[in-house]
Amino acid sequence: MAKEISGYLKLQIRGGAANPSPPVGPALGSKGLNIMDFCKQFNARTQDKQGQVLPVLVTIYTDKSFDFVIKTPPAPVMILEAAKKKKGSAEPNRDKVGSVTWDQIKTIAETKMPDLNAFTIESAMKMVAGTARSMGINVKGTAPWAN
Repeated sequence: MAKEISGYLKLQIRGGAANPSPPVGPALGSKGLNIMDFCKQFNARTQDKQGQVLPVLVTIYTDKSFDFVIKTPPAPVMILEAAKKKKGSAEPNRDKVGSVTWDQIKTIAETKMPDLNAFTIESAMKMVAGTARSMGINVKGTAPWAN
């Protein structure tokens, strides 16, 4: 028989760097979960993604056990890495802080595809490009589907 779910918890943790200090410790501790067990499992699964910010969805069961799913890094984080910037623009409609190419957008969209609600790579690229624009980052060139 399946376990009964008591709740969910969403966290964003750097790959390979989960430890019992805030924000991980208090979030898991308040739900009564074994913090060190989570940290060990998370760090083991994310050794290949050291330093990347990774969203995690933790499913909490009534017997205080848990499962977790690691998602792909957030699109804004990947866009900032591609543009080699620390942060986006405070006024994205006026101040543009950087630029990315359509090839970089395609790479990000292919990485994010499992977590996006898009069926084609084109629609995923449009979503990522929209995120870049809302951060004050220009997309250089013409869209591949506009040719």
